[in-house]
Amino acid sequence: MSEDAYVPPKVWAWNKGSGGRFANINRPIAGPTHDKELPVGKHPLQLHSLGTPNGVKVTIMLEELLALGHKGAEYDAWLINIGQGDQFGSGFVAINPNSKIPALLDRSEPEPVRVFESGSILMYLAEKFGEFLPTDRARRAECLSWVMWQMGSAPYIGGGFGHFYAYAPTKIEYAIDRFAMEAKRQLDVLDRRLAESEYLGGKDYTIADMAVWPWYGLLAKGGAYESGEFLQVQDYKHLQRWTEQIGAREAVKRGRIVNRAQGDKALLERHDASDIDKVLNG
Repeated sequence: MSEDAYVPPKVWAWNKGSGGRFANINRPIAGPTHDKELPVGKHPLQLHSLGTPNGVKVTIMLEELLALGHKGAEYDAWLINIGQGDQFGSGFVAINPNSKIPALLDRSEPEPVRVFESGSILMYLAEKFGEFLPTDRARRAECLSWVMWQMGSAPYIGGGFGHFYAYAPTKIEYAIDRFAMEAKRQLDVLDRRLAESEYLGGKDYTIADMAVWPWYGLLAKGGAYESGEFLQVQDYKHLQRWTEQIGAREAVKRGRIVNRAQGDKALLERHDASDIDKVLNG
């Protein structure tokens, strides 16, 4: 054991200076830090989010529903700046006690319905509008299995590989090797599935694809953590085919720019279809 090897104490104590890039928003307790009511727009669905992969899942779904003519899927997308701690405001915590984006408030019901966790929001919207979730039991099971796979797997990409490869204050070989191995294993899982199936859930495009694409499509194209060469993502040919196929959908092009604060195609908030049109056609 090296002289500077870390030895955990008997009782862990919070060091506010730890945590690397996100130290200012990480804390070991829940609940609001300040009073702040959420704005309310004109549409039945009020989305409070950020254009991260988890947020993009939901805006893609909403744009897909609108493309099918579901006027009840009209939405206001309000920006939650997690770097500034918006997720700890009292209004946001009231609709998501876990203080994570995205969070949805459905005001079209007799009593407003809160929905949090991106996978849960996808399922809620799919069931509400009867789209993108098979009714056949076997096909539904396959679709939801991939949704849950993403929910369980992505933390190893973001909180594991991404954190230690790109954000941690020091580079730790063991941690990077451990999570790089897991990242490549997951990419292989997807590549093998997509070698036998056009979409993750089977022959049809579903919420499984919407859940997985924002995370793993970004990773497959080298857009996550500048790690494309490191992970040799180009080797996953079937994943590359699927990534491009999903990315070519018009609703995906629209949904992926919502609540984004950076990039040439970025829209901080969305309150009308024309907001997106102006950015894409400007």
